[in-house]
Amino acid sequence: MAGVKVTLEVGSDGVAVITMFNPPVNALAISILKGLKEKFDEAARRNDVKAIVVTGNGGRFSGGFDINVFEKVHATGDVSLMPDVSVDLMVNTVEDSKKPVVAAVEGLALGGGLELALGCHARIAAPRTQLGLPELTLGVIPGFGGTQRLPRLAGLPKAVEMMLLSKSIMSEEGAKLGLIDAIVPSQELLKVSRLWALDIAAARKPWLRSLHRTDKLCSLSEAREIIKVARQQARKTAPNMPQHQVCLDAIEEGIIHGGYSGVLKEAKVFKELVVSDTSKGLVHVFFAQRATSKVPKVTDVGLKPRHIKKVAVIGGGLMGSGIATALLLSNVSVVLKEINSEFLQKGVRTIEGNVKGLVTRGKLTRDKADKALSLLKGSLDYSDFKDVDMVIEAVIESVPLKQKIFGELEKVCPSHCILATNTSTIDLNVVGEKTRSQDRIVGAHFFSPAHVMPLLEIVRTEKTSAQVILDLLTVGKVIKKVPVVVGNCTGFAVNRAFFPYTQGAHILVNSGVDVFRIDRIISNFGLPMGPFQLQDLAGYGVALAVGKIFASAFPDRTFRSPLVELLVKNGRNGKNNGKGYYTYEKGSKPKPDLSVLPIIEESRRITNMMPGGKPLSVTDQEILEIILFPVVNEACRILDEGIVIRAADLDIASVLGMSFPNYRGGIVFWADMVGPKHIYATLKKWSGVYGDFFKPSRFLEERATKGLPLSAPASSSSSRSRM
Repeated sequence: MAGVKVTLEVGSDGVAVITMFNPPVNALAISILKGLKEKFDEAARRNDVKAIVVTGNGGRFSGGFDINVFEKVHATGDVSLMPDVSVDLMVNTVEDSKKPVVAAVEGLALGGGLELALGCHARIAAPRTQLGLPELTLGVIPGFGGTQRLPRLAGLPKAVEMMLLSKSIMSEEGAKLGLIDAIVPSQELLKVSRLWALDIAAARKPWLRSLHRTDKLCSLSEAREIIKVARQQARKTAPNMPQHQVCLDAIEEGIIHGGYSGVLKEAKVFKELVVSDTSKGLVHVFFAQRATSKVPKVTDVGLKPRHIKKVAVIGGGLMGSGIATALLLSNVSVVLKEINSEFLQKGVRTIEGNVKGLVTRGKLTRDKADKALSLLKGSLDYSDFKDVDMVIEAVIESVPLKQKIFGELEKVCPSHCILATNTSTIDLNVVGEKTRSQDRIVGAHFFSPAHVMPLLEIVRTEKTSAQVILDLLTVGKVIKKVPVVVGNCTGFAVNRAFFPYTQGAHILVNSGVDVFRIDRIISNFGLPMGPFQLQDLAGYGVALAVGKIFASAFPDRTFRSPLVELLVKNGRNGKNNGKGYYTYEKGSKPKPDLSVLPIIEESRRITNMMPGGKPLSVTDQEILEIILFPVVNEACRILDEGIVIRAADLDIASVLGMSFPNYRGGIVFWADMVGPKHIYATLKKWSGVYGDFFKPSRFLEERATKGLPLSAPASSSSSRSRM
């Protein structure tokens, strides 16, 4: 690759400056690591070199190890592709160098980049330089000695926090901790670093090898207590992920048996973690998220995005006010339209509450909050719509109302204005069927709460123009959302894939399985809550309305449970009125409400599904499969119909829209790990008992029979793309 290199320049002062070039963040690609080894060896050999400074080009030290190598290891299963850097480069070449090495750090030093700096004999940083070891977010641990050197330089409590939470700090805090030796202005960074290196060489400054230091380590009993508490915390916050406990194992090894022993342990377990399912899932999500903005025939045809300065939002309810908040926080002017002043005031107050809440939590400064709110204007008519660049309709799910609004918008908005709807289920062709401007109509489906949830589904019809999609992709990035372009169908990608999720749970409950056991199993799998607590949270009105839409769209595979209607009849509405499957009291966690059991019994009587009148006997694993395999089956139909561009888009949508655990890689990736053959055979078995709800799709059957992964791109002959 052009421009990817490591250079060495020796000045008249006898200092060799080794510089990494790999834009944009000087990632430690294999070639960069080889180049570092070569240049350090050259500097060691040369008689005209007294000391060494290592730095990164372009105002950035290094963003860390090249993650593309992880992807290659996962694709091939060949762990030998990982370079042996920890001992050979970091210990033998850098730390044990006979000439002092100083890191001149600027912009960022993350992951392997920070580990390289930790191996040097001093670290000089520019102001506001980001320092961190975020490797655990990719299912691994620091692998270039970070588990050993960070505790020795920053102290064990801070090092554990930075690694286990993947929490970065700024160089100013690093200096207070002793991680950074001095902070100097950017323009003086190299000059000061050179002088510092010469001072070490002349014994005017101490020559400190991080791995040999113990002055920052607490007593063995204190260290064991810190690690024990961290282990307990990690079991609660990351119960299904191995890397947290393994990281603590490596830290503990070094504290008990010495830094070098810790480095050897770290290197060994790092290679084991790289090929773990957790790392495969997290690395897949990392790349999948970055691929969503690549849309064929939209982002690759030379179009330029238009600048969206002013957006109108119709409807100031929960969704509308959340969307308006997200836009305002990104300096986009917003006109909020409501049908009367009471609703308008309520919407404005909600937006103000959203913004002020961020100030209270320290996520936003008062000045920025005031600036954001100054961009908001309320309106009861269309008089302010004459110069808007985009309208997002966020009213209730009523087809006649949406059609009326879109008919009016066409008359009052400028001809370039994008006409977007936030509908979560209604077909866009139906919404816009009474308008002539169908090339401007697009879905902008946010997830609740819209200013918090990161996913934006961009729904295109066959008539939506490429320019409109590109503009909405750009707006998505501006408001810090992850945009996923999907085709038009009932429920689009996320809601459609997950509509069988609750229905599978209702089949189990009506078959005699305990409702709270089901929720517990799904939570243990890694979703934030089970299907029944989720139903409580969304409210039963939503469950009934959405249920009708899906029953009408997919009557062949819908299970109709009377349970929710019985709950409503009993005066329950989930979290909204504090009574559902759980009871909700302010300040405490939801508690199972045992008074719901007679209502569940009534539902069981009506459906009469229990085998021989006795509760169904199922294992925890079977419960998980009965709930999630129908979701996989529907995901297969979405792939078959070309509703998403690539399987990875559905993965990222499931992670960001439904909180499917990211360490499992998303719904399709997880299904491929489980195995399409097993999923197909299981669904076939259950369809024999319960009918078409479990009937395997054509796509799943084909993939299982041919031994192909679900994520493999569809052949052009079999694909029925709606993109």
